[in-house]
Amino acid sequence: MDLDEAFDEIYNYTHMWNWWPDWEVLRREYLAFPNSYSVLTPFAYSYLEEMIRSTTSEYGRDLFNTDGTPKKYRKVGIKLIDLAIAENKVRKPEFVKILPEIKSYFSQSEPTDIEDNRNSVAHGYMHPRFWDQESFEKLIFDIAKLSKYAGF
Repeated sequence: MDLDEAFDEIYNYTHMWNWWPDWEVLRREYLAFPNSYSVLTPFAYSYLEEMIRSTTSEYGRDLFNTDGTPKKYRKVGIKLIDLAIAENKVRKPEFVKILPEIKSYFSQSEPTDIEDNRNSVAHGYMHPRFWDQESFEKLIFDIAKLSKYAGF
């Protein structure tokens, strides 16, 4: 799969109103300005997490604690991937096989890390300009690989 095919695969399965227009902007900007990957990567990470969430019971509805009060927080990162694995073992076993390799995008980061994962930026350990183009494109290919399992 080349980059254009990866973008097409994402388009085929993304939510038309919520995400498609943004993916179109990302595609145009990246192809016109390949050095823009550091600006575009946080969006791709947000999308990846939302796409995984769309395969779980936490997507598109209010969540409540056992006492009936609204939950303030949803599962994120590795806990979200673990939920997706647990809830999709039977229905989407091919999807579940891919998810463990996606955990690397959400691994815990430390100040000495130089990894270009979501948490290294979210925790202020690394500025996205230190990511590289190869990592961005790998993220796009991984999103494309997971796209057909999205629950949008």
